[in-house]
Amino acid sequence: QVQLVESGGGLVQPGGSLRLSCTASGIFFSITTMGWYRQAPGKQRELVATTTKDGITNYADSVKGRFTISKDNAKNTVYLQMNSLKPEDTAVYYCNADVLIPPLSTRNYWGQGTQVTVSS
Repeated sequence: QVQLVESGGGLVQPGGSLRLSCTASGIFFSITTMGWYRQAPGKQRELVATTTKDGITNYADSVKGRFTISKDNAKNTVYLQMNSLKPEDTAVYYCNADVLIPPLSTRNYWGQGTQVTVSS
């Protein structure tokens, strides 16, 4: 079984910054893609940013230029640096990963979510 544990959420004023972290643990061979999604009240879950094992990144248009996704392969950890935060960034942020597990299959996992609130 693979677990994804997020941290770093909280309350921040508009224009402020937060950094989210997500670490994968358990028995697996490798992680092919890790990323962040978010879900605001009354809305569908949406992609924020993803990064592949080779470092190819993808961002939602709404966060381009403000958010940066990065990873530490050795620590099986992905980060989301969020700058210039806006009230519309308020949501529960979920970590997601495609993981290669024994004997040899890929499964998708979700973290439990971390709340980010942008408010004055």
